[in-house]
Amino acid sequence: MPTTHLPLNALRAFEVAARLGSMNAAAVELGVTPGAISRHVKTLEDRFGLPLFERHPRAIVPTREGAQLASELAEVFERMQIAVSRVQPGPLTLSCSSTVMMRWLIPRLKNFKKSHGSIDLRLNVSYDDIDFIRDEISIAIRTSIYRAPTGATAERLIREEIGPVCHPEYANRLDFSQPEDTARARILGSATRPQAWSDWALATGRPDLRITQNEVYEHFYLVIQAAACGLGLALAPRFLVEDEIRSGHLVAPIGFVAGPYEMQLWIADHLRGRVDVKATADWIRTEMCAGPA
Repeated sequence: MPTTHLPLNALRAFEVAARLGSMNAAAVELGVTPGAISRHVKTLEDRFGLPLFERHPRAIVPTREGAQLASELAEVFERMQIAVSRVQPGPLTLSCSSTVMMRWLIPRLKNFKKSHGSIDLRLNVSYDDIDFIRDEISIAIRTSIYRAPTGATAERLIREEIGPVCHPEYANRLDFSQPEDTARARILGSATRPQAWSDWALATGRPDLRITQNEVYEHFYLVIQAAACGLGLALAPRFLVEDEIRSGHLVAPIGFVAGPYEMQLWIADHLRGRVDVKATADWIRTEMCAGPA
C-alpha cells in the first residue's frame, strides 16, 4: 500500500481505541464522536479482511493481529510527534500537581515572567503518571513517589522535609511540642498521600506512634488550607508551607524532618536542547532551593 494511500485518521483512531480499551474514551481523546471511531475501525477491518477487536459489552480487546498493529502504530505516532516537535516547537508545557501549582509555582510566576517574558509557558495540572510525548509535556515537577516515564530524565531538586503544621492559635491551645502530642490533636489527612503520617512517624524515629486521621481531604492543598483555618493538624512538605509560616498563617510546632521522598525535575529527552526548556529548568532549580517567595 503506497504511503500516500495510508488511512492515517483511521489508523490513529484505532491506536487510541486499542490503547484505552474503549471507543468512547478514544472519541474523547481525539475530540470526535464514538460513531466516528467505530467507523474508522470498521474501515480498517474491511480493508484488512480480519477483526482487530474482540467486542465485549463493556470493553474492547485487540485481537492478536490488532494488538501487534496497535503496538507498532504507537511507536510510529510517537516518532512522528517527536519529529514534528523538533521542527516546529510548540509552547513549553510545565506539569505539576494542583498543590505544587497553587502553593509554590503560581506565587512565583510573576518573577518568572519578569525574567523570562519571551517564553510561552503553558501549565498542566497532573500529579501522577504522564506521557511526555502524547500529552506534549516539556518539564514536570514530581515527587519521587512516582517514576519518570520512558522518554524523560529525572533529576533531584530537593529532599522533601515534612512536619506537622497548624494555625498558631491551635498550636497554643494544643500546647504541641513533641511527637506524642499528636494523640491530643485532630489529625487531618490527604487522600493523595494516605501514608504521610506513617512516613513522618518513621522519619522522626517514632514508628510506635499510632496516628489516626480524623478527617481526610481529597487533595494536599485542601488539607493545608484546613490547617490554616484552625481545623486541626496537617502534615505538609516544608517547601509548600514556607510562605505561610513566614507570614504567620501557619506554624510548624516541632519543625521538619527529612522524609522518605525527594522532589524531582523531569525533562523530556527530545526537548533537553531547547533554549526555553533549559532556561525554565534552571529557574525551577534555583527557586526550589531558594526558599520562600
